Amino acid sequence: MPSDEILLEAEDKMMKSEEVVVREFAAVRTGKASPALVENIQAEVYGSMMRIRELANISTPEPRMLVIQPWDVGSLHPIEKAIQKANIGMNPTIQGKLIRLVLPELSQERREEFVKLTKRLAEEGRVAIRHVRRDAMDALKKEKAAGSIPEDEEKHAEKELQKLTDQYIGKIDSHLEHKEKEIMTV
Repeated sequence: MPSDEILLEAEDKMMKSEEVVVREFAAVRTGKASPALVENIQAEVYGSMMRIRELANISTPEPRMLVIQPWDVGSLHPIEKAIQKANIGMNPTIQGKLIRLVLPELSQERREEFVKLTKRLAEEGRVAIRHVRRDAMDALKKEKAAGSIPEDEEKHAEKELQKLTDQYIGKIDSHLEHKEKEIMTV
């Protein structure tokens, strides 16, 4: 496999790692309501586990309120139970054919806990990117040992790989900084 392909594959995997971190950040609560807070919670409906986003429309009519409107009224109570069981710090209220979730104001301690959580998620993303780099480096070394690529091309590819790694770790750090500001803003 040429070094170009190894680099492209590594970049693709790093991009996916960054996307995972961004998605996980969206599920961390800030002062504002976001459908990402509940959309992946699983509820037992129709004899199987389904995500809330597959069962209902989730909207944010107010900055600190989520409204979940199931497409089938029969799934109203299972969704309510799933949210209570998820223990996300919100108490669902059934009003007619929909569920309302009001986000309580975050205390300073709770905000700091969320910042710690986002830092841990960011570190997991950085580690995933470093694993991609290590795997790509191993692939480059194997190709050189097999005689598929010359030594100077291997060295050049390693430098490019390090630039990619630094670039994606920088992106994760930037997402982390933005999320921290979002969480700490009262």
